[in-house]
Amino acid sequence: MAFDGITIANIVAECRERMIGGRIYKIAQPEKDELLLTIKAGGKDQYRLLISADASLPLIYFTENNKTSPMTAPNFCMLLRKHLQNARIIDITQPALERVIRITVEHLNELGDVCRKYLVVEIMGKHSNIIFCDDKDMIIDSIKHISGMVSSVREVLPGRTYFIPETQDKRDPTLVMSLKETSPTQCPPERSEDSNGTAPTQCPSERSEGFYSLLREKSLPVYKAIYGSFMGISPIVAQEICYRAQVDADIPTNALTKEQAGRIFQVFSKVMESTKKGEFAPNIVYENGAPVEYASIPLTLYGDDMTKQFDSISKLLETYYAEKNTITRIRQKSVDLRRIVQTALERNVKKYDLQIKQMKDTEKKDQLKVYGELLNTYGYNVPEGSKSMEALNYYTNEMITIPLNPQLTPSENAKKYFDKYGKLKRTFEALSELTRETREEIEHLESVSTALDIALQEEDLVQIKEELTQSGYVRRKGNVKKQKITSKPFHYISSDGYHIYVGKNNFQNEELTFQFAVGNDWWFHAKGIPGSHVIVKTNGEELPDRTFEEAGRLAGYYSKGKGQEKVEIDYTEKKNVKKPSGGKPGFVVYYTNYSLMIDTDISGIEQIS
Repeated sequence: MAFDGITIANIVAECRERMIGGRIYKIAQPEKDELLLTIKAGGKDQYRLLISADASLPLIYFTENNKTSPMTAPNFCMLLRKHLQNARIIDITQPALERVIRITVEHLNELGDVCRKYLVVEIMGKHSNIIFCDDKDMIIDSIKHISGMVSSVREVLPGRTYFIPETQDKRDPTLVMSLKETSPTQCPPERSEDSNGTAPTQCPSERSEGFYSLLREKSLPVYKAIYGSFMGISPIVAQEICYRAQVDADIPTNALTKEQAGRIFQVFSKVMESTKKGEFAPNIVYENGAPVEYASIPLTLYGDDMTKQFDSISKLLETYYAEKNTITRIRQKSVDLRRIVQTALERNVKKYDLQIKQMKDTEKKDQLKVYGELLNTYGYNVPEGSKSMEALNYYTNEMITIPLNPQLTPSENAKKYFDKYGKLKRTFEALSELTRETREEIEHLESVSTALDIALQEEDLVQIKEELTQSGYVRRKGNVKKQKITSKPFHYISSDGYHIYVGKNNFQNEELTFQFAVGNDWWFHAKGIPGSHVIVKTNGEELPDRTFEEAGRLAGYYSKGKGQEKVEIDYTEKKNVKKPSGGKPGFVVYYTNYSLMIDTDISGIEQIS
């Protein structure tokens, strides 16, 4: 993911469409490094533009959400209100493909004369800023003051001249057509392009020769050379260009052929041409339900089933960062619970491995019993002081050799073997119960870990913490009241109109299966791995095949098998599902069931809540 120059170009295009000719109605500064401008345009149309210069997450997009402002406005906000309140927006531009937006406004000064000012938004990671300049590019003020002590490249202080620092030797990619030494050579008319609009490879122009030479200047993988040579190109866009050109993005530039460079140049040119024309296709890439990348051009290197298209870059950014923020916040909130579960899980796995090793040591107990029985049967003719005895094993009809202690009589040797057998038998019986309990505890902890992965809201963590408290992993504080449970199961509706419910944790799984579902409702669960109970309400009707498949996908998605190509799902009528006596929350047994293999793509299933 990257807030690159192409994304900025997309935002500029959207801002121009909505804001040109509009007036700045309200100016607020909700956070130290953040502005919220309310724009009135086209009569009744009103837009909110959020601009953040936060070092960790700089942003600019339109939003419908308002934010609470401090009781006393900061100085920068008051300055903007003085100059820009009711100012008219006459232009919005992006220098080259820099991550810079220049908003030009006109307003009346104290004498009633028309004045022109600039609000410059720099989206440059930790160097992001919002700078207010006059018509001579003199800085009036900025949301962040950068002195010479902080930066030797450029001071951002009132009274200084504003300029964009050139700290990197990068070219403007929108001028890629000028990468030539002489006029472009005409290619033969019989050339053709492939489905990605790449080749012709047989006729590289002098423009592609210049492009090829530029890439070879950097001894790097091709995609790194692309975004390292041109401003505003992010790594993901560089990889996309290589993918469309059918060139391995990781090959070094010195191994790049002219034909390959020609294909890359053709794709690169088309992407830049689309950017200049304002032809954008905002999309987010999802992996396992979580947003991982976004871009303003189609990311064809990912499958269509992994991408979601948006008609607005603002909607994309708001969605992406809201979902990303939700996942991050829940991860932070659940870190203590995850540590508790992981520590307990590791401890139980070690204990289980030790118990299994001890169980293997008891496997010879039956052989010791046979030794004792054969000694009692044939030991009367064993010479005194013998170190072994050969005898026919009447269980297998094979001759076996029995080791003996020469200092003991055959009957004493037999007794010794019986004593060892008895000890190992008692150990086996005790370990059988202990290993079963430990295995159940591991399965329980794995199911809690899966529930933590499923949790999307803070209230989802409350039930998980309560389960860990009841299991003894979390100590309940005496002066803290038990938190109210407000989390509810996921609720979907199938394509055929049947309601499907998915438990988020073991408590919800148990409630859905044994309190909510009735006998003829269908129950789904991923086979042999931790996951949610999925209930389909049948209303006494026979379910269509498509509903079975969609419920199976939900069971696979909300399980430890999420993200796998296929997951095996068990399903049966609820009346066949039983809870074992003394079982952990959410643990069930069933002996009559069907199975299906299904993918975990739930994108086409409508979620109600």
